[in-house]
This record gives sequence, C-alpha cells and structure tokens, in this order.
Amino acid sequence: MSKAPETYIFPNGIRVIHQEVSNEVAHLGVFINAGSRDELQLEFGLAHFIEHAIFKGTQKRKAYHILSRMEDVGGELNAYTSKEETCIYSSFLHIHYKRATELLADITFHSVFPEKELAKEKTVIIDEINSYKDSPSEEIFDRFEDQIFEGHPLGHDILGTPKHLKSFDNKSVADFIKRNWNTDQMVISSVGKISLKKLIQILQPVFGDIPPNLRMFKRPQPEDLTPKHIEQKKKVHQSHLIIGCKAYSVHNKKRTPLILLNNLLGGPGMSSRLNLNIREKYGWTYHIESSYSMFSDSGIWSVYLGTETSYVEKCRDLVHKELQKLKSSSLGVLQLQKAKNQLIGQLAISQENNISLMLGHAKTFAIFNKIDSFKDICQKIEEVKPSAIQDVANELFTTKNLSSLLYSGK
Repeated sequence: MSKAPETYIFPNGIRVIHQEVSNEVAHLGVFINAGSRDELQLEFGLAHFIEHAIFKGTQKRKAYHILSRMEDVGGELNAYTSKEETCIYSSFLHIHYKRATELLADITFHSVFPEKELAKEKTVIIDEINSYKDSPSEEIFDRFEDQIFEGHPLGHDILGTPKHLKSFDNKSVADFIKRNWNTDQMVISSVGKISLKKLIQILQPVFGDIPPNLRMFKRPQPEDLTPKHIEQKKKVHQSHLIIGCKAYSVHNKKRTPLILLNNLLGGPGMSSRLNLNIREKYGWTYHIESSYSMFSDSGIWSVYLGTETSYVEKCRDLVHKELQKLKSSSLGVLQLQKAKNQLIGQLAISQENNISLMLGHAKTFAIFNKIDSFKDICQKIEEVKPSAIQDVANELFTTKNLSSLLYSGK
C-alpha cells in the first residue's frame, strides 16, 4: 500500500515531496530547475559537464568515496541533465535513508571540482560527443532542435562542443552553480518506506540549514522563426528525416490534446498510424515515430524516420498525408476512446516504477507546485473532445510552421 504524496517547504525555499510506500527499496533525488538553456554564450555544455564533475570530490570525500558510499550497501547513485533541469538521485534499501540524504547534500552543496579531475572528465565527454556523431539517428534530433530554436539557448545540444569544454575550469563551474542552483528552484523528491515527519528530521541538518539563494532572473523566451527545410549529405547508408515544429509549453492546456494526437500518430505503440501506414503497409522504414517534448515556455513536436535514400520522398509524402488526415477528418468517438485508453494505460504502467514515480513527482512539483492524482489526470484526458485534437492539428501542421531536416545517405 502507498499513501498520497505529501509536501513540505524549508525556510530557504527548498521544497520536499514524499510518497510513503511499503517497498523495501527507496528512491531519493535532488531536482534542480537548471539545465543547458541556462548557459551563457561561452558556457555551452557546462550544465552537463557539472553533472559529471559533482562526483569527482567534495570537501570531505574523494571521488572513490562518493561512488562507493551507496554501492557499499547495494545502492545506486546517478544523475542526469536536460535542457531545463539537473537531477542527482539514489536508489537504496530504505534503512539507508540517512546515508543517501547526507551524500546527496554533500554532492549538491560541497563539491570542490578539482582541476585534475575536471581535465579527465573533459576527455570523457568529448568521447561522448564523438559517439553521438557516429549515430546519425540520435544526432539529427540535436541538430533539428537547434534549427527550430535557432539562436536561443533551447537550441544548442546538452553536450556542448569540444571547444567550449576545453575552456571550462573551476571558476566556470562555481559561477554557473552560484547563478543557477537556487534554493527556491530545488525539489527533494522521495518515494520510500518512511514517514514524511521522519524524512524531514533526516533532511533538516543537511538541506534545511543551507542559506537561501533565490533566483533573480527570468529565462528568455524563444522567438518565432521562419520554417526551414535543410538537406545535408552524410556518409551513411541510410537516410534520416525529421519533420516538425515548435509546440505547446507544459503550461498550455492544448498539451493534453497534442499528447493524445502524438500517441495516435506515432507514439510508442506498434498500432500507431505512421507505423501501420508506412512501415507495415509498404516496408519502407524500420524505425518511424513521433515525439512531443514540453518546456516551461515552449515545446517541440516532430516525426522521425530512417529509410533507404530511394524511399525518402515516398515516406515524406506519406507522413504529410497522415498529417492532412488529422487536419481534415475529426476522430470518431471509438478512435478517440481507444487513444485515451492507451495513454491512461501507459501512465498507469509508468507509475508502477517507483524510480520513475520519484522523478516524475520532482519535475511536476517543481513546475506546478502540486501533484495531480492519477484519477485527476485520467479525468483531464477523458475530457478531451475530438474537435480539440483536430484544432491542434490544424494549428500546428501547416506550411508556415513545419520545418524539416534530412540527412541524405548514399
């Protein structure tokens, strides 16, 4: 059995969200509302670099002691960086809450970033950048985001460039953290076998007593740009194509109809329209999907496919045909209900994974300062009308909005 999520706010602005469950394994994370979009012009890649560097030493621990602290009791320690967030988190037996809490606080607030370790980590990340360049099906997404958000921090990819990485030093890291790792932009998220009262008692000495550091800036919003259709020749056997546009932010009420539309068109199910009407019907592509990513003030929607170069135009035409269908024909009641049932089922399955639940709570609480119950989420999905999905299609899938990027192979 699990209880409903509970919340708490420390005087310094750090928020806590906790869900008590009966599982022996617990998950605890520090979510920071700061990512690659918060980098300045000469800082591209710095947020991700810091994510690597925080494990390299604190005022009282060397790198080995950080890595072994949770592993010694069978736990795990991890982190990730995105366009708008950084998260450091751990999974462990619930009896080790105090150990995990102290370690996460030490990493978050007391890392020292030794220059010798920073130099080694630069080499690691440059290798990571090169690995992406060897994978055009992944690299094309970064290049397309840069095309859609040209000149805006949301556009540049999270990894940065070797040139920028080589310029980073201890001061670069410290300046970014001081400017962006604000206490009022932090959420501690927990899912585990412990009461909120006991959790707060454990958190208080290492998180509650941190001096407040409030955010003093607002993120610049991306501007509207004229769509571009770019083709690049690549030394690859397969061609890769993305068609897409700017989309709704996480605060826009149209996001739910677009999520449903995206699921129906090319979501994770094999029964999506793109999969059935292009891959299954003609066999022209192995991988075809659509995706929708939301940010605090914008979003991006796209269709991706990989195919033989001789099939590119045929696949492109079929994608546009499917988009046109969504614009010209309203979904039937049964079609829409099937899409709703599928989305609700996917959400239910995702909540079975407690680490996903912890991370989801962190992000949602950071953005909305509340958590909707599963019942409330389902109700919002059920309220979507066929006309809402058609309106979204008509608004987004136009020549004035859609851009494309093609990696043309041999």
